[in-house]
Amino acid sequence: MKGTRSSSPQIPLPLAPPRRLDFGMYWCAADNREAADQLQRLASGAFCDNLYLWGDAGTGKSHLLEAACNLTASLGRRCALVPLSQGHEFLPAILEGLEQLDLVCVDDLDCIGGDAEWERALFNLFNRMREARRPLVFTARRNTRGAGVQLADLASRLAWGLVYRLAPLDETSRLAALKHRAGSRGIQIPEDVLTYLSRRVPRDMHTLFDWLDRLDDETLAAQKKVTVPFVRDLLERAPSGAGDPAPK
Repeated sequence: MKGTRSSSPQIPLPLAPPRRLDFGMYWCAADNREAADQLQRLASGAFCDNLYLWGDAGTGKSHLLEAACNLTASLGRRCALVPLSQGHEFLPAILEGLEQLDLVCVDDLDCIGGDAEWERALFNLFNRMREARRPLVFTARRNTRGAGVQLADLASRLAWGLVYRLAPLDETSRLAALKHRAGSRGIQIPEDVLTYLSRRVPRDMHTLFDWLDRLDDETLAAQKKVTVPFVRDLLERAPSGAGDPAPK
């Protein structure tokens, strides 16, 4: 794969360009602090081990991987982020040569569970990375036994390193995470608006952050302040289901 042998510290895979996410933008619930700290140490080269992060959608798995890659690249080291949710867009051969990098992050492992070709390619990459003493980081929605991996040798290796479950945020933490993300982006949104929004859209953080970005764009376009009536009108104009009250 061209680019994996380059001396450039940038993420080499020619997929969607990484967002400039960092660890400071990640709102870390107390239960998730150790996992985030260990990944940050790994990305900075402080130690070498494999890491497996699992948890429900919206717990920040992809954010943490992008933050790890951005930190690694900022230190002049080489890294790759392999989003297996897009695995249908490229072949397992894209993993060839990645053991030459300082860090490889594999996102959404459960998206290829049961695919023999992908599982064999990941197993081989695991062995090459181990031989080269380079770390691998995996994420999935389920633990190492529940990710759907059928290749027994790969399934067993997933648990060889550190394994952490990312806990979902409660309502108070979700609001704090919204405030933190808005502040880190320089978005000025009153707390009553954030509370209103968090109670009227699906409660996963992907959706909440997408709405935060949309509010920023809409208020800039309309040259208006963010208010509860403005958000109410936006939700009413949203596609069916997008602004439904969040489930209890």
